[in-house]
Amino acid sequence: MPDAADTPLFAGRPLRRRAASDDPQLLGADLHPVLGRLYSARGVRNSADLALSLDRLLPVGTLEGVEPAVELLIAHRGGRVLVVGDFDADGATSTALLLRALRAWGFAQVDFLVPNRFEFGYGLTPEIVELAAKNGAPTLLVTVDNGISSHAGVALARSLGIAVLITDHHLPAATLPDADVIVNPNVPGSRFGSRALAGVGVAFYVMAALKRKLDALGLVDAKAPPVAEFLDLVALGTVADLVPLDLNNRVLVAQGLKRIRAGRCAAGIRALLEVAERDREQLTATDLGFIVAPRLNAAGRLDDMSIGIRCLVTDNLAEARATAARLQQLNQERRSIESEMQALALTAVKGIDLPSRSKRHGLCLFDAGWHQGVVGLVASRVKDRVRRPVIAFARATDATSGGSLRGSARSVTGVHVRDVLDAIATREPDLIAKFGGHAMAAGLTLEERWLDRFSQAFDAECALWMARAGGEDAIETDGELPAHDIALSTAQLLRDAGPWGQGFPEPSFDGVFAIKSSRIVGDKHVKLWVQHPDDNASFDAIAFNYIDGEQRRAAPSGNVRLVYRLDINEYRGERKLQLLVDHLQAVS
Repeated sequence: MPDAADTPLFAGRPLRRRAASDDPQLLGADLHPVLGRLYSARGVRNSADLALSLDRLLPVGTLEGVEPAVELLIAHRGGRVLVVGDFDADGATSTALLLRALRAWGFAQVDFLVPNRFEFGYGLTPEIVELAAKNGAPTLLVTVDNGISSHAGVALARSLGIAVLITDHHLPAATLPDADVIVNPNVPGSRFGSRALAGVGVAFYVMAALKRKLDALGLVDAKAPPVAEFLDLVALGTVADLVPLDLNNRVLVAQGLKRIRAGRCAAGIRALLEVAERDREQLTATDLGFIVAPRLNAAGRLDDMSIGIRCLVTDNLAEARATAARLQQLNQERRSIESEMQALALTAVKGIDLPSRSKRHGLCLFDAGWHQGVVGLVASRVKDRVRRPVIAFARATDATSGGSLRGSARSVTGVHVRDVLDAIATREPDLIAKFGGHAMAAGLTLEERWLDRFSQAFDAECALWMARAGGEDAIETDGELPAHDIALSTAQLLRDAGPWGQGFPEPSFDGVFAIKSSRIVGDKHVKLWVQHPDDNASFDAIAFNYIDGEQRRAAPSGNVRLVYRLDINEYRGERKLQLLVDHLQAVS
């Protein structure tokens, strides 16, 4: 294979084909050869790992802390339980799951509180505890998708006589908060078989253990919904949070998708699919991540995630549709704001020499006019462009900020951005006020006066990580497809073979094609009619965002190497194969 040309879309990045690690035949002689090759390249070792039934889940009791959590919950079954969530899709689905389950299983008083990011910031802060205490003090606070770094908030709650149950999946600091019970597969010493659970996955495990105990004690009747009824929420939150789809998470997502496709889902999910004009019966994990989750997240980014939670909690379809319409409006506003911010950010990084790592290794971007709720999306877009870790900052607007900056970080493979921040905080303890997150995404707060100093420290630490990681910043594909496999039937096969996602990437292929015709559509996309060299078979293709706004380019012609995915284009009841082009380069 020739090296990738230095073109605007490939930007000097070579192609690297995923290699099947074992003989694909070991997965079963009746498995389609393309699927055998794809699964093997993703680390699937035997046919048993292709079974995604609920009995493949890691046993509920093996997650440390679930049994004490259940005892704590049952002790407060007659009290007031307040669920404290987070303002993203994982937090919203986690909150909705607990509300729906606890209310259905006979808990006397269950309510929720989600910190508005523009007033209180993230997590179980002392301010949130004070607010909860003023509004009729709960007997039990339960955090979902947060809490593992909330030392001060937990301490205040317990001093007020409020019990605290933390359910979280974020990486902890050196010490844990003094909660009554903590359930988190990422705490030191955990032996649970997966560290990849999203916040909603942790919440699901706690609820599964609770339902089992309630059944054993005879505290719920036979009509009470099983915990599996809430797998639609688990699938949505898991995909939205971009956690790795290991086998355990693939089971959760596959089972949740199955329920949604069959119409056995929350009214809010149905309503969100309606406003997005997405066919429920053909839903994929990719649709959850790119269609449903952004609409839900828009509430937390621009307004109040309580809107999204109400959408997911209600059983009234009319109410769900009204709330989904509001989320749709917020998402349109978010897209407009993001577009303006992204244009400024891309202008700022335009001069960076992309093929070279010698100039900057980690980028920090800030504009005084940027929206605090949208900087994470901007960081993600710029990260995709410059292929290195990026933090986008905005001025914090919440009551606890004190004139600080809020930063949202996005990283690349080989650079664990939360550990990058931890290393900086260890060397310079006065620099970062607080931080938290994962390998690929994190958040932080720092004083604006320290931005330049932090930027230098971030760049230097990222350089160390990149040097250790080594290797080229390659575009990974699953190799070439023969012309007879570039077909509608193969596209359907791949759609049914998911879920695909983070850590278990959607199949993509590469190959040389001759462009028979091309035209620019919608100002920035290009429609192609391409011919395969093997048997002259021709295919419809589209490259979205081919025109990126920085320069106008003519529609491509001649021979090109494409990196593409197989897609099914459905229009007016007709289904046709379409190649979704991710990268394109001219070849001689």
